[in-house]
Amino acid sequence: MAAFLVAGGGSGSSGPRALTSDEANRLAITRFRNYEAHGRAVTITVPGAAGGLIVTASVDYHGKLGYGVVHGTGRDTCSDGLIEWTPTSVFVHPMANAPAHAPASPPRSAWYSRPLQSSGSALDSSLAIALRLGSDRPDNAELLPQNGAAWWGRDQVDGHRVDVMTGPSARDRSGTAGNVRYWVGSNGTMYRVRVSVGSESQPVVIDFDTQKYVPVKPVPGVTPAR
Repeated sequence: MAAFLVAGGGSGSSGPRALTSDEANRLAITRFRNYEAHGRAVTITVPGAAGGLIVTASVDYHGKLGYGVVHGTGRDTCSDGLIEWTPTSVFVHPMANAPAHAPASPPRSAWYSRPLQSSGSALDSSLAIALRLGSDRPDNAELLPQNGAAWWGRDQVDGHRVDVMTGPSARDRSGTAGNVRYWVGSNGTMYRVRVSVGSESQPVVIDFDTQKYVPVKPVPGVTPAR
C-alpha cells in the first residue's frame, strides 16, 4: 500500500484511548464484512491541487476489481470518464460528459490501459486503498490493540451511529499506528475510511453506500483475480 501520513480526526472525536474488547472485535471484522458482502458501492474523494476527483464506483472484494466513473472538481476535469482497476492495472474510458453513475455493463471498446502506479498518484493510491478494504478472513482482535489501534470517538454517517477507530501499525512498518481511520458500525460494518497519501496534503476519503451491491463486470480483456 502507498505510504501514509497521519490522517486528521473526525467530528465528535475525543480520544484516543485503548480499544475495549467489543471495539477490537468489531474493528477486526470490518474488512471481512466487506468481503462477506462480495463487494460494496463506494464514493472516493481524491484530493488535488486543481480541485480533486470524485470516483463513484463498486468494488468487488472477491475478484479484486473496481469499476465506476470519475468526475473532476474545480479545474481538474481531464480524468473524467469511466474507470476500472485491478491491483496492478487501470483501464480508462474518457468521456467529455461522464454520467453520474457508470453503466451496468462497461462499453466494449475505447478503453486505454496503464499500470497502476505504486506512488506519486493520489488517484492510483486511492484506488489501491479501496481494493484493500476487504479481506477473506477477520484480523486478530487481540493483536490490534497491541499494535497501536485505538478508539477516537463517536460520530454519525448518513444517520448511522459509528465508532471512529484508528488502525494498527502497518506490517513491517512500526510507528504507523493511527495512519488510517475507520468509521465502524455496531455490527462491524465499515461506513467510511480516511487516510492521507504521501503526494497530497489533504486526506483521501472513502464512503461506503448501504445500497445493495451490484456485481462488477470486467471490461473486455480483463480477468478478475480469484
